This record gives sequence, structure tokens and C-alpha cells, in this order.
Amino acid sequence: MPLWTFHHTPGIFTGAEKHALAAHITDHYEQVGLPRFYVITLFQETRPTDFFVGGEPTEVGVRIVIDHIARAAPDQQSRKQTARWINRMLRPHLTGRTGLHWEFHVDETSADMWMINGIAPPPGGSEAELNWVRHNAASPY
Repeated sequence: MPLWTFHHTPGIFTGAEKHALAAHITDHYEQVGLPRFYVITLFQETRPTDFFVGGEPTEVGVRIVIDHIARAAPDQQSRKQTARWINRMLRPHLTGRTGLHWEFHVDETSADMWMINGIAPPPGGSEAELNWVRHNAASPY
């Protein structure tokens, strides 16, 4: 499951922009074989008086924390490729905004401690996972 949490100052995203960004992210993960329902995107608005970069309040900032659970990068080159892939996803939504400070990082979490609706997800690429992709829902396997 990729979980994307956007911590951002007010006015960065409209409701329509949030929806478009969440759909854009989900589309990318679906293209690499994950069920759409694996992808969760959260937007957490943070007041500039609570958003500090370098010890100073930030008027326009976005900090994105991404948790990858369904898949893990096996080596440094794969991790760098994943970072570039994410950067390409984000750039159209974040560049060109005056004075915006934005950054992201990715954590890889053990899939052993992950469940959806009380069900441990099937192994990546398995027939059971492909069934989850087809139905876009968790089901016993």
C-alpha cells in the first residue's frame, strides 16, 4: 500500500487539485500493477505558524511523507529510480508556485504488519493479488 500524506500550508491545493493529484498518483500505481484501492492520499493542512523549515515559519510549504508497503525497492538503483518516478509525478502539481518549498521522502514498511479489512494482502504478482486488481477490492484467498 502506498500511503501519501501531504502536509501543506493553507491555499496550496484546491479541492479539485487534491482530487486530480490523488487520481494522478493512483493511476501511476495502477500502471505498475497495484490495485487502485491500495493507494491512499491524505492532505493535512498546517498553519504557517506550525510549519517550520530551517527553524523558520514557512508561508508556502509542502512536505510529503510516502509509506510503501506493498512493494520494496531491492537495491540503491531501484530506490533512486523510484525517487525520480515520484518526482516526475509531483513536478506538474508543485512547480511554478511562487516561493513554494516542497520535498518528499519514502519509507519502506514491512508488509508482514499490514492488513486490509482484517486480511493480509496476497503476495505481489500472485493470482490472488491479480484478483484484487480485477475487482478493486480485498477478498479472502
